[in-house]
Amino acid sequence: MPARRRLARSLAAVLVAPVVLAACSGAPTAPPSAPPSAPPSVPAGGIDPSTAFTPVSASTLTTPAPVTGTDGRTHLAYELLLTNASPAPLRLDKVDVLDAGSQDVLLSLSGPTLVAASNLLGGDTGDEGTAEPTAVGSPIPGSATAVVWLDVTVDGAPPAALIHRVAATMTTPAGDRPLESTVGRVDVSTATAPVLGPVMAGGPWYASDGCCLDDTHHRRGLAPLNGRLLVPQRYAIDWYLLDDQHRAWTGDPSKLTSFYAYDKPALAAADGVVVDATDGFAETTSLPEPPPLPPIKETVGNHVTVMIAPGVYLLYAHFKTNTVAVKTGQVVERGDVLGHIGSSGNSTAPHLHFQVMTEPTFFPTDSTPFAFDCFRVDGQVTARIWDDVLALQPDPVLPYAASSDTGQRRAQMPLDRNVITFC
Repeated sequence: MPARRRLARSLAAVLVAPVVLAACSGAPTAPPSAPPSAPPSVPAGGIDPSTAFTPVSASTLTTPAPVTGTDGRTHLAYELLLTNASPAPLRLDKVDVLDAGSQDVLLSLSGPTLVAASNLLGGDTGDEGTAEPTAVGSPIPGSATAVVWLDVTVDGAPPAALIHRVAATMTTPAGDRPLESTVGRVDVSTATAPVLGPVMAGGPWYASDGCCLDDTHHRRGLAPLNGRLLVPQRYAIDWYLLDDQHRAWTGDPSKLTSFYAYDKPALAAADGVVVDATDGFAETTSLPEPPPLPPIKETVGNHVTVMIAPGVYLLYAHFKTNTVAVKTGQVVERGDVLGHIGSSGNSTAPHLHFQVMTEPTFFPTDSTPFAFDCFRVDGQVTARIWDDVLALQPDPVLPYAASSDTGQRRAQMPLDRNVITFC
């Protein structure tokens, strides 16, 4: 029998077998089914004509999640990993982030801006967020990966998905070869950032190393943990209390008590359940110099973690020793005192490290955005002063510019170096 007829008869036997069995068993005969739909068309050769080899492959480390910042714009902070899959070196010339639906360009990085916003994975990040004005591109050696730190901003609602158009130049024995490909489609999260109450009372509080610029140790804190690459502090903020002269400390900076934030109460920002309350770690003794790195288990020092919804955890870190005021398993309400601000764990000076996590542990976790329900922006610290040298400044007065809009902010996230007062 020809093969075509054997196949046809075999398919027919499979299709009619249930009907025959039903008839033999005395069960009602099944009604005739609708004919199968036509199979999808397959291009010649079995490969879509748009398929192409791309020397650069792309992936992202998180699902971009929207949050409204104090600039009134919607921010999507995430990381794009670009791997040079060829043995030849590449120069990354341009990265465009597009709305996957409309194809509108939402962010374009090239030249010094791209160099400042990228670094090789596992390599020296150099002076984060800066580059030589003459820089023309970011090199990626053969078989290496670079990370591009992205903050895409839009007015209003974010797009449903993003794609990335990458332009590069490959160095070959025959000369430079320009390349361009569209890679790394990623859906945008539909989740709403939690809107929280104050984490401390009043103010003015300085939001150090906050969202969403790429030149902070929180934003660029890429960590390989348990076999995964994570940015566990992407949206974290280090909070320092300032006086009316915009100083975080006065007097002797070697003393914890010289810092205005020291021993101030930290508050539950929402109702929830304490899933971790740890106390007993010693505080920094090296001020004004930064302390040595502690063991990984002591990174957040004395701390409290509160679950406010499944997969939504609030972390309060670096409490003063013996001031944690709650216990694991305790139900807390918004406004309850959780502990007092100190400088335990990996802390360079008294401050409150606060963030929202997807896991009940700081390592490993992803970091997601959040907003506060009511505060005002008093001003802005105008220069980057790293936390680990804050107490080493010859003048404790921070460079500061007053805000032109001190009205109440609702459901917004303080941006990096904002100085705010909670309602």
